[in-house]
Amino acid sequence: MHGTKIIVLRMKELIYTAIFAGVGIILLLLIVYLFVGKGRSEGKQDTADANERYQAGIYTKDITLGESTASLEVALDTDHIKSVKIVPLDESITTMYPLMEPAVKSVSNQLAAGVAPEEVELTKESKYTQQIIVDAVEEILEEQGASNQTVK
Repeated sequence: MHGTKIIVLRMKELIYTAIFAGVGIILLLLIVYLFVGKGRSEGKQDTADANERYQAGIYTKDITLGESTASLEVALDTDHIKSVKIVPLDESITTMYPLMEPAVKSVSNQLAAGVAPEEVELTKESKYTQQIIVDAVEEILEEQGASNQTVK
């Protein structure tokens, strides 16, 4: 009679075994999910970072115009330059530099259209004023660590 064996298990032992087996399976699934999920989310983050050329925000740079100082404000989105303006553009600046306002608008429109700062077309009438503005924009972009590539 050595063919049949009888095993006596208590109900308490079966419950403990089932609980430990369930916890073990859950832990194993959690570990697999963490390692597989982490690799996928890092790939998505790298793609998102590659699409972000600028750190969104409003940046200012003081520019000197003769004896007065004006503050150039550049609004950046993650993928393009939204606007450029002089704040506050008071009467003394507009009186002494009448081409300042149209120069800022021209540069702002070109940059908002996706033209890189180094490719902005300068007009004959306000070439030097526009160059001061473009230089200030480039300095702002360098300070915040943006890559200056044309947006497509």
